Amino acid sequence: MTETIYEAAFLPDLWQVVLEKLAVRSDSVGAAIFLFAHGLPARGRALPHQGEMLAEFLSDNELQLSAGVTRMCSVQPASFVDVDRFMMPHEIETDPVRVKFRAMGIGAHLCTAIPMPSGELGIFVLQRALDNGQYERSNIDALDLLRPHLARASLVASRLGLQQAENTVAAMEAMGLPAAVLSSHGRVLAANSLFDGMSSLFLPVAFGGLAISDSAANRLFQLAISAAGSNTEPLVRSIPVTTRNDGPTMIIHVLPLRRAARDIFSGADILVAATSVGKSVFSPSAKVLNALFDLTPAEANLATALSAGRSLKEAAFEASITVKSARTYLERIFTKTGTKQQSQLVALLKSAETFR
Repeated sequence: MTETIYEAAFLPDLWQVVLEKLAVRSDSVGAAIFLFAHGLPARGRALPHQGEMLAEFLSDNELQLSAGVTRMCSVQPASFVDVDRFMMPHEIETDPVRVKFRAMGIGAHLCTAIPMPSGELGIFVLQRALDNGQYERSNIDALDLLRPHLARASLVASRLGLQQAENTVAAMEAMGLPAAVLSSHGRVLAANSLFDGMSSLFLPVAFGGLAISDSAANRLFQLAISAAGSNTEPLVRSIPVTTRNDGPTMIIHVLPLRRAARDIFSGADILVAATSVGKSVFSPSAKVLNALFDLTPAEANLATALSAGRSLKEAAFEASITVKSARTYLERIFTKTGTKQQSQLVALLKSAETFR
């Protein structure tokens, strides 16, 4: 058992095996581990049959702020304890987490907390079937014997997770790609030196957040960060920014991290990467413009025509739309590409072809 615990410190997938062994040892039907930190989204793993409940818990603030959870985070028990001992009868009856678990046939809960030097709090939770009543003292004693091993393994896993994120953005640096990973709230968790060196473009803000120095681009950037963190569809994912002192135009890409990608980046929710684009005599394809700037097919076709040297009137005629409709599309293109003039737009679009 202890060997598996220490293996899990280096191989995260083995935490599920550890949870299964803890459940067997304590005659439990449920087991989970959570990681809480101020300003960061909760992370967790649970037994396979609890996957749906885990996903709901991690995405629902009301569940995370329920009486039982907040009480355990506050008390931070240094051994496994019966959660009911720290709750009033009416709290147990109305707690939304307990209500959901009772509907699943789950009753008593055991919990222990492991504070991390990084400020995170690891919580192990075990649950027993309603029909099996409360945990016996022997169950708690058996788990407490394993707690020091769980604590050491959790500490190592937490630090290795952050190191993994840092190593991944460092690998992107080797490819010449400035990159940073952010929490769902926009807090910077790790960044490579190329990204740190772009201090004229990226600005630190309160609570570890990030902003773009250009106000128009920053408005699109903050919308993209908000959308990526909440798993909604953003208006723009790739944001062009003209750097100061006639430097190259940069395109800031905001990528949501999901599933396996999120594991690679240690639970981070957003990847921000910057690419520079150079001058090109070629006109970009509609597909490239759609990928870079999230233009609709109609907008991308109009932009392609303009970058090929056609006037707005000629482009409208070729697209079989009115000049008025073309102007409406052009205004949308300006908004999505962060440009204000047709000449500025054409210069940016020509440079975008080299990115492909």
